[in-house]
Amino acid sequence: MQEQRRSLIKKLFGSLVAVTGFGIAANAKSTKGAEKEAYNVEYDQDVPLFSGHTILGNLVFIAGKGAHFEGDITAHTDHVLKELEKELVLAGSSMEKVLKVTVYLNDIADYKAMNDTYKGRFGSKPPVRSTIAVAKGGVPGDSLVEMDCIAYI
Repeated sequence: MQEQRRSLIKKLFGSLVAVTGFGIAANAKSTKGAEKEAYNVEYDQDVPLFSGHTILGNLVFIAGKGAHFEGDITAHTDHVLKELEKELVLAGSSMEKVLKVTVYLNDIADYKAMNDTYKGRFGSKPPVRSTIAVAKGGVPGDSLVEMDCIAYI
């Protein structure tokens, strides 16, 4: 029963995407039988740890980018957004093609300053976004902010 429900939800979501006018479904590459492509793979010794981005069909998934230097939230946010853009361009996409961004803040008090630097960076049709204040321990690498995103090619 649960598997039937999942199948129905997948079909409904697929239908919703096809009729929403995103222009993605009509131009989408089929992912049936497609293999994920991994780029800029980071290693821990000789073992693959994570990729800078992966591609499946016409979707590109960008790994979390942080700012690992001394600075304030404005400098960190600007750096992270520039790093996302570099990875998107490398993948054949752009900031204007980003569909979803997840922002991880070391301190929720930085929300307004992060927003001030963030706004306008994704063109006139910004992506959906989630912003999360991380728990004790903070964002890895002493970054004040980390972001990842999903875009299309």
